[in-house]
Amino acid sequence: MAVPKGKVSKQRRNKRRSSVWKLAAPGLVACPKCGALHLPHRMCPECGTYNGREVKHVESVAAGK
Repeated sequence: MAVPKGKVSKQRRNKRRSSVWKLAAPGLVACPKCGALHLPHRMCPECGTYNGREVKHVESVAAGK
């Protein structure tokens, strides 16, 4: 039967486990209305739309000048 030869230290154990739980960065999706890139399942910061409807009124930079 396989038995460990010695105690594995916390540092060695944590080094072994460190890369297991790293998550990949989420992909970006294009807004169907304005084409700007934003995170999926979130409101578009450029035009303020989500799921085909306007959830926040965003004034454009050109209109403000």
